[in-house]
Amino acid sequence: MKIFTTRENLHNYLDERRLNNKTIGLVPTMGALHNGHLSLLDFAKSQTDEVVCSIFVNPTQFTDPTDLEKYPRPIESDIKKLESAGCDVLFNPPVSEMYTANETWHLNIGHLEHLLEGAIRPGHYQGVTQIVSKLFNLIEPDIAFFGQKDYQQVLVIDKMVQLLNMKVKVVMCPIVREDGGLAMSSRNVYLNAADREHALVLSKALNLAKEQFAHHTFTELTNLATDFINTEPGVKLDYFEIADGDSLYPATPLSKKIVALVAARVGNTRLIDNVILS
Repeated sequence: MKIFTTRENLHNYLDERRLNNKTIGLVPTMGALHNGHLSLLDFAKSQTDEVVCSIFVNPTQFTDPTDLEKYPRPIESDIKKLESAGCDVLFNPPVSEMYTANETWHLNIGHLEHLLEGAIRPGHYQGVTQIVSKLFNLIEPDIAFFGQKDYQQVLVIDKMVQLLNMKVKVVMCPIVREDGGLAMSSRNVYLNAADREHALVLSKALNLAKEQFAHHTFTELTNLATDFINTEPGVKLDYFEIADGDSLYPATPLSKKIVALVAARVGNTRLIDNVILS
């Protein structure tokens, strides 16, 4: 695996690969890699010739400075995992390589910026689009791979690609879960044993909504899942929503795709999850 920390060296290397007609896949991450990330790499390897994984803890998408400061950064462990997974290229730049002083950014991504995660974390998706646009412009991937766990983020990135006329294809890959159903997340390392047990209520509530989907209205399903989560100690629910899978507005009988999304704080750790209902 080749490791690059500067944009220039990575760009030169990838230009050479493209001259040899190699297709480029990108898996953007913030590190603290787990099997969910590695499943993205596996899928990328099956779809492209050269797979780049980026590890960059992006400061502009954190709305809480404390969250940014304590975000896990086990780079040596991550490198070993990427090597074992057969990753071709790691891009691991410092912040100074990706941002200049007093840099500004705003992209009008419409209502997606203000729903669900956007409402709770104002400015978060501006930071996401800012860094992902930089990575897309630098790496020029043919396909970029993202996890379904961050469902809203994938829709936001799709919107950005449309707005900026980027040529990259965005692919959403299925959620990978721990034993018991907890969606894999870099933040799971913050959960103690009790928190981890309580956190299982999120995937259980999503599964309950999926099992009961044909038998209840959207409002009834939402109430059923919300009540189920609220009985679990140590869990503070931010939202449980049944949404149109394309717009994330509340689902209607005309929605072609319907997704249930949940966010909650378990102990001191905020977790998100979702399931496609229809």
